[in-house]
Amino acid sequence: MSKSIVISAPSGAGKTSIVNYLINEMTSLEFSVSACNRKKRKDEIEGKHYHFFETEDFKYKINSGLFLEWEEVYPNQFYGTLLSSVEEIWLRDKCVIFDVDVKGALNIKDKFQNNCLAIFIAPPNIETLQQRLLSRDTETKKNVKIRVAKAGKELGLQHKFDHVVINDDFSTACKEVRDLVINFLEK
Repeated sequence: MSKSIVISAPSGAGKTSIVNYLINEMTSLEFSVSACNRKKRKDEIEGKHYHFFETEDFKYKINSGLFLEWEEVYPNQFYGTLLSSVEEIWLRDKCVIFDVDVKGALNIKDKFQNNCLAIFIAPPNIETLQQRLLSRDTETKKNVKIRVAKAGKELGLQHKFDHVVINDDFSTACKEVRDLVINFLEK
């Protein structure tokens, strides 16, 4: 089994931006595209940002054991990692980097143990997180409220990760995560 990097955070903490930074900086990493059953956002591309499935197809893949991990992140909103995607990356002799929700990250860490580095990206505080979500302009105020409530629970799980990085200053957080990844890959 090859090594894996899991980056996780509450929605709006900056995990996707940090993952994009790492992929641009480190050619040894390859992004594992997650699957979901939600509708595409206007700038998202199938197979690049997510694999988009209808709910019944997603549930069929769950029942067929095709996911490394999956979660019902919000009521009737599923996200997961296709096992085939991970295996394809390893066949290319790359290290898989995941951008997944907190429960998914902990499930991957549990399966891969010492071959996996799990990093939790924390916002400086809940207020900042809420502002980031509102400024995205992709969510309703009701959805932002749901995401902020969920973030409170997720922050309570950060101690289960190998490292916690506070994303107060984006450039500093990126460098800190990059250094953690480099150290892990050199072991």
